[in-house]
Amino acid sequence: MTPDIKSPKLLDQLKRCIRDKHYSLRTEEVYVYWVRWFIRFHGLRHPAEMGAEEIKAFLSYLANERHVAVSTHRQALCALLFLYREVLGTNLPWLDELHRPTKPARRPTVLTPEEAEAIFQRMQGPHALMAQLMYGTGMRLMECVTLRVKDVDFARREITIRHGKGGKDRVTVLPLSLAGALREQMNAARVVYDSDRAASRMGVALPGALELKYPRAGTQWTWFWVFPSDHESTDPRSGVVRRHHMYEQTYQRAIQRAAADTGIAKRVTSHTFRHSFATQLLEAGYDIRTVQELLGHSDVSTTMIYTHVLNRGGRGVHSPMDTLQHARLIAKQEYAEYGMSVYSLPNSSPNSLPRAAAACNALAMACFTPEASMLVRAA
Repeated sequence: MTPDIKSPKLLDQLKRCIRDKHYSLRTEEVYVYWVRWFIRFHGLRHPAEMGAEEIKAFLSYLANERHVAVSTHRQALCALLFLYREVLGTNLPWLDELHRPTKPARRPTVLTPEEAEAIFQRMQGPHALMAQLMYGTGMRLMECVTLRVKDVDFARREITIRHGKGGKDRVTVLPLSLAGALREQMNAARVVYDSDRAASRMGVALPGALELKYPRAGTQWTWFWVFPSDHESTDPRSGVVRRHHMYEQTYQRAIQRAAADTGIAKRVTSHTFRHSFATQLLEAGYDIRTVQELLGHSDVSTTMIYTHVLNRGGRGVHSPMDTLQHARLIAKQEYAEYGMSVYSLPNSSPNSLPRAAAACNALAMACFTPEASMLVRAA
């Protein structure tokens, strides 16, 4: 981490601007981090005194000396563009001329049903339910951990996802197989909720300006978390001590431990369950537009990445080696059924001899074994 700079006022302006636009706390933390590092990199100079060259130098340092990933590089650039455009009010041509690195397209990691089940079997409690819920609904990580009671509809078998990526709401399926476990989790959450109300604790945080508009709504059961934390903590923005949802880092570590225990040779994260959900729906024949809506993608081209996963074995090509192996298996089966009758030729019927010889010949051709060749010569 980089040390604090001598201009807290600028960072306060940055935070206030981010909150005015209703950006998430995660975005605020990331943008502040990069702006602080940018200023520290240039000897605590104020950004208003710097421009395109200083930004290019910083981004070059990240790419060529720190070797950051493309996504990290773009994240730093977005933070600096936000600073200059939204906080400093700088809208100069060089902002648009800056190179934006393109993230290379990578095939998403997808689990088979057997691999997913192996991971679920090694997880316990709410973490196991959250993993299965992501696998069965396609929810993102934060959409799952911030799920509220009011957004689960057992009667209609659907879950409403509020303020998803891009601030949009959408509806996804509630797996019938998880309805019982989800009810049990909500009963456990109700115990926590009743305890908080009995102790007159602060209500849960509400999105956007709802907390100002409906100050008591956070104490209502419908707004409570489906996966509440087991303890209270301080809200990093308001400083209010209240109960938050389960921490996503704890859940992610549980997934990593379970995946490691299975021995699966894949990099498994919480997002892998979402990838698997999309891929298996397409494999089952569902329309890509339906999958797009369930995932909450604004552009169908984002959903199209999952169609590449369906093209197995080099775009569906059947390898000649696999064809040969198939012939070997058939030949071995024929040999097992008829080939050994060659050893008892005197006792064999005339009709069985050609078939036995053919079986041995097939085995010799497919498997190239000395035993098969010997049997062919004997026949």
